[in-house]
Amino acid sequence: MRTFGIEEEFFFIRPDTGYPAAPPQSLHEQIEELDAGNDTIHSELLACQLETSSPVFTHSQEAIDSVSRMRRTLSGLAAEAGLQLHALGTPPRIQPTAATISASDRYHAINKFCPAIAAEHYIGSTHVHVGVEDLESGVKALNSLRPWLPLLTALGANSPYWRGADTGFASWRAIHNRRWSVQGIPPYFAGPEDYSERMEFLLSSDVVLDDGHIGWGARLSTKYPTVEVRVADAQLQTADTVLLALIIRALVTTGLGRASAVPTAPPEVYDVAHWQAAKFGIQGNHLNLRTGTKTSMAAMFEELLIYTKDALAQSEDTGYVANGLERIMRQGNGAMVQRQHFHAGGFSEVLERSASWFPM
Repeated sequence: MRTFGIEEEFFFIRPDTGYPAAPPQSLHEQIEELDAGNDTIHSELLACQLETSSPVFTHSQEAIDSVSRMRRTLSGLAAEAGLQLHALGTPPRIQPTAATISASDRYHAINKFCPAIAAEHYIGSTHVHVGVEDLESGVKALNSLRPWLPLLTALGANSPYWRGADTGFASWRAIHNRRWSVQGIPPYFAGPEDYSERMEFLLSSDVVLDDGHIGWGARLSTKYPTVEVRVADAQLQTADTVLLALIIRALVTTGLGRASAVPTAPPEVYDVAHWQAAKFGIQGNHLNLRTGTKTSMAAMFEELLIYTKDALAQSEDTGYVANGLERIMRQGNGAMVQRQHFHAGGFSEVLERSASWFPM
């Protein structure tokens, strides 16, 4: 079975104001002590955020236990500092002034280069890494993932609100992210040499500061032998984070196990499919990029399960994934759940229910 790992981005939010807030130095020190040099907890561009990196997993239960434990621990530390931890694609309300940038030379360089973007980069993501053998396998995995990235965007949409208003989108984070220099669905690569040449060109550009600015929805990691899928928003609950990770692993396993060529559509079709997924989430029509036709999300989920059937059976994840997709179709993804909570009690209810997914 292929190994996988999960990165989650969280916001610290003050419960009395509902605004994101940078944690006090005492909390930073506790987090550093908790991390103990393992490099599993990182600062993010904004001081009000942090990112966690999981160990390498083989089995789903390992991921459930680890992600739950990290969320519980960090939530407890945040509460001691008078803050709440939230897993949201965008916080529903933000301060009208520019965000505070984390104390990092790289982040300050980014802020200096793109101040208007960095000043309101209040977005949180879920990143899933899946192990690949080499560059050739990584490029093949990237190509095979392209038709499925809009579906993963829709499934993982959890950012309907921005600056105290409904955006009309399920994933405003996906739209917000498009302002950076290299974003969206990655192009089709003819092979490893083509990939390397195109990466070299991008990194020589004056508007790509480093490899971290290659922000495609799927990319090859420069730190680990993995393909990294980055299209999903931060997820309200552990179950949804792990569901995404297991689906992505199954997609990579299936794609690498097939000798046939990946069907390709024109690049503008991929672009509009991704935008449409951000708009509607799991509701409305979607574009099936494997057939070039309109379809419902229920039909896309069914096709996903058929496509990944063997990979899910091999990793014994069939039940977890099928039940998770059925639950989300019945209860809604994060964006739909947030809207339900807003209609029940406004943004206070949204944040209260969001924080409730972090038991202490």
